[in-house]
Amino acid sequence: MQSTTTGWPWRAGNDFRLLDGGAVFFPRMLAAIDAAEMHVLLEMYLVSSGRVAGQFIEALTRARARGVRCCVVFDGFGSLGLSGGDRWWLEEAGVELRFFNPLRWRNRLRNFRRDHRKLLVADGQVAFVGGAGLTDEFDGPDAWRELMVEIRGPVVADWQRAFARTWRRLGPELTLPDPLIGPIAGGALGRLALSEAREYSVLANGTVRRIDAARTRAWLMSAYFVPSRRFRKALRRAARRGVDVRLLMPSARTDHPWVRQAARRFYGKLLRNGVRIFEYQPRVLHAKMIVCDDWVSIGSSNLDRWSFKWNLEANQEVADARVADAAAALFSADFIVSSALSRRHWPQRAWLDRLRERIAGALDRWLEGWRRPP
Repeated sequence: MQSTTTGWPWRAGNDFRLLDGGAVFFPRMLAAIDAAEMHVLLEMYLVSSGRVAGQFIEALTRARARGVRCCVVFDGFGSLGLSGGDRWWLEEAGVELRFFNPLRWRNRLRNFRRDHRKLLVADGQVAFVGGAGLTDEFDGPDAWRELMVEIRGPVVADWQRAFARTWRRLGPELTLPDPLIGPIAGGALGRLALSEAREYSVLANGTVRRIDAARTRAWLMSAYFVPSRRFRKALRRAARRGVDVRLLMPSARTDHPWVRQAARRFYGKLLRNGVRIFEYQPRVLHAKMIVCDDWVSIGSSNLDRWSFKWNLEANQEVADARVADAAAALFSADFIVSSALSRRHWPQRAWLDRLRERIAGALDRWLEGWRRPP
């Protein structure tokens, strides 16, 4: 077993399936709940009553009816859209429901600490990790661009342990037997990469090291991209030494336009150093994925300082050429429907855009000055 600096070991013999869009991953997640015989563990940030949330509530209710233990963690802010009626149905069915850091006036800045992870584990045999929430924005013809990864193999046991750690923060410990999962023949290496809402993120540092080590490609997609200076320098260094560095970023179709404007103030210097930047046009881009050579990271973490500093995040890392090529194929399809920014024409953009970038940048610097409370 290879050593790690993330606190989680590399596990050999795993199967990873990239799931492209809510029409693909929601049915597979619901099927996993329906097939569960012992327990279902669900950890979600964004939850809002509607068609998608209703399907999951019904699946959890069916699982409880056949005796399956269901443990659910919803973020106290991200789940504000969950109706009282839906919460009642979950609790009435016997679902064990806990909320991470409910909003309270006395918490002050601690209210910014959020559980941004998106995780489903069924029977310790299959896990789903990615960036989707249980809201209708992730399903339908105009669904937000999102990805999840379906995981089978020994690394699923680590995801169960990671959920148990979060569960322990909120109440009594979760007592479940460790899954007995043997390696899958010909399977891939994988490990967990978790961010624990600290000033210095292990997940962020690991990504920078991968960019620094990249030889052929470093492709990144992120819904919200306000990276640290160290991160930006790593991208520029990689491009200058001949690595194919590409960023897939949101277009004007975004749910957080000011975050996009704060990010765009960095584009000029990146473009001048050879970084290629694409803005995704068809829909709201919400996916988060990185490919550096044959290494892939996919999960909940955006490449922004706020995410690393204030949020619990969860990514699946994979070291496998087949998975990396499958991820690169998804990138390539998205690049085709994106607008490539021009280094030559970037300085000629509209003055109003420049003004918005300055204002958003000032706000970002002000927020960055806030110190995370102990």
